[in-house]
Amino acid sequence: MTSYSEAGPAISLAGVNLSLGQGAARVHILKDIDLNIGSGEAIGLIGPSGSGKSTLLMVMAGLERADSGRVTVAGENLTALDEDALARFRGRNIGIVFQSFHLIPTMTALENVAVPLELAGAEDAQERARTELAAVGLGQRFDHYPAQLSGGEQQRVAVARALAPNPAILVADEPTGNLDEDTGRGIVDLLFAGHTKRGTTLVRVTHDAGLARRCGRMVRLRSGRIDGE
Repeated sequence: MTSYSEAGPAISLAGVNLSLGQGAARVHILKDIDLNIGSGEAIGLIGPSGSGKSTLLMVMAGLERADSGRVTVAGENLTALDEDALARFRGRNIGIVFQSFHLIPTMTALENVAVPLELAGAEDAQERARTELAAVGLGQRFDHYPAQLSGGEQQRVAVARALAPNPAILVADEPTGNLDEDTGRGIVDLLFAGHTKRGTTLVRVTHDAGLARRCGRMVRLRSGRIDGE
């Protein structure tokens, strides 16, 4: 796992503001967000639709840039990085699981999981991808393409891909939103297993307070502001 100063938080946001859109359609999404998340913590981000949960997660993952404030992740000031450096940082430090699976349709399950490892220059990318797929119960699906897999299986591939580089931080945006309850429960179990076994910091967005309670801490958002923990 990527090493960084254990003295500071894994994720720190100070005075973060973000607006999206242009002109009259521009909307102030995040408003003066201050939040610290400790190394190895599991955080549930909850709040009503439109409260800014997913946008906040994207800022933490370096996929959206704050208009103002400071975003520090794994000891790195993301606001100071250019796009290329930010992409390299994400590849080394952050695993991301979306509601939509975002698998590459022309690649097999094995190839999808191997992609971030190959981009990072890992010589054993294929072997590690096989290990990760086996760990999520897809040891017999290496050569299957996304279209040949169920929704639950595709999300398992996505979880394996996110965990394969052994990221310091794992973020998940409504990862069970497109799945039935039983299948979704299995995906949640995999995320928490990755968090527990690897000491990964886990931040997940959910509308389900019951699922959020599985995290050690809940952070509530309302109208772009933190509304309690």
